[in-house]
Amino acid sequence: MKSLRSIPALCAFFVAGALCVAGCGSTVPSNSVAVVAGNPISLQAFNHWMFVAAKGQAAQSPGQPVIVPNDPPNFTKCVAQVKADIPSLKKTADKTLKADCGQLFTSLSGQVMDFLIKAYWYQADAHKLGIKLTDAQVNAALATAKKGQFSTNAQYQAFLKSSGQTAQDILFRIRVNQIYSKLTARHPTTVTTAAIATYYASHKSQFGTPEMRNMRIVLTKTAAQASKAKSALQHGQSWAKVAKKYSTDPTTKSKGGLLTGVTAGQQDAALSTAAFAAPANKLLGPVKGQFGYYVLEVIKITPATQRSLAASSALIKQTLSSQLTTAAQTAVDNHAKKDWLKQTTCRAQYAMADCNGYKAPKTSSTSSAAGAASATGTAAAPTGTATVSTATTAAPTATTAAPTATTAAPTATTTAAP
Repeated sequence: MKSLRSIPALCAFFVAGALCVAGCGSTVPSNSVAVVAGNPISLQAFNHWMFVAAKGQAAQSPGQPVIVPNDPPNFTKCVAQVKADIPSLKKTADKTLKADCGQLFTSLSGQVMDFLIKAYWYQADAHKLGIKLTDAQVNAALATAKKGQFSTNAQYQAFLKSSGQTAQDILFRIRVNQIYSKLTARHPTTVTTAAIATYYASHKSQFGTPEMRNMRIVLTKTAAQASKAKSALQHGQSWAKVAKKYSTDPTTKSKGGLLTGVTAGQQDAALSTAAFAAPANKLLGPVKGQFGYYVLEVIKITPATQRSLAASSALIKQTLSSQLTTAAQTAVDNHAKKDWLKQTTCRAQYAMADCNGYKAPKTSSTSSAAGAASATGTAAAPTGTATVSTATTAAPTATTAAPTATTAAPTATTTAAP
């Protein structure tokens, strides 16, 4: 059971950079933000989850006020709230605060709309596929989650209060999460032994270390200079002295020509070939390379290592399992989108990528409202702070405007906003 404090996002969140083209939401009632297969998502439900999302955003910075920008397009209430709750902005121009409220609205509303809409999609798809989830199963999952995360009921109640959620909100979050899990379970998620072996064979380099060599080199412009350097070394002069006198390599000239931890192919091709064919402690050269002539001596050889398939299997299984899970989630989302996107209509002010007819702006920005808001000090939320994975609130999940799992298309059952 996933954490009540941090249930993972059931899908990718989108942050709209601009509103949908005019007329996008012409068939949506004035008291709703969207209609999915004939079922409205009420403005009351949307505002409830905007409050939850704003609470989650504010919790990221202790002491930050909860700013709820839910009165587009003028944001009169939002501007008034900012001036009342943030004394330092009391004299800031309304136009500036309106722009900040607008950016915060874009950040939070895209996330809220995404979940409210997809909650319908997932449950409707589950019904079409014959997937059933009883109230008893949901209650059992909730009991397990609560037991694992809260020592007492008082702690659970405190969590609800701090996050702005109700007990019904949590129940529905559990329901949607369970349904989503059942949808993804219809796709391959089991990692086979054969798959592990195939991955290991094609990624062997990931499970070992190549041979490495430490060496000393002198690089010169001519073969004659290289021969002089080699002769000096043969007659007992130190590498430090010879490298300083003859070498043109800026990296090793002052370090006695020392190169450490070199792997095959890492250096000049001619140098690498000679070094990895040489025994240890044998002076070689001159060797003609791309940058001149080398004198070299390998002083240490560290053999290659290779972890066995058995030792690597656990890590490979984890990698493949993650890939299969991602693929399953993508398949679920694509299927839901195919079935329900054309039946999802949104009011223009609330439109985003899950809405039929939505067209992304030519110059969209997925950055948060934090940039503009930080200039004035408003409580803007960085992109993603109000997602389901927010630690303190586990933000928007769709209890409000919630679909039931027993109809071919979702049926709305909204709850009151706080």
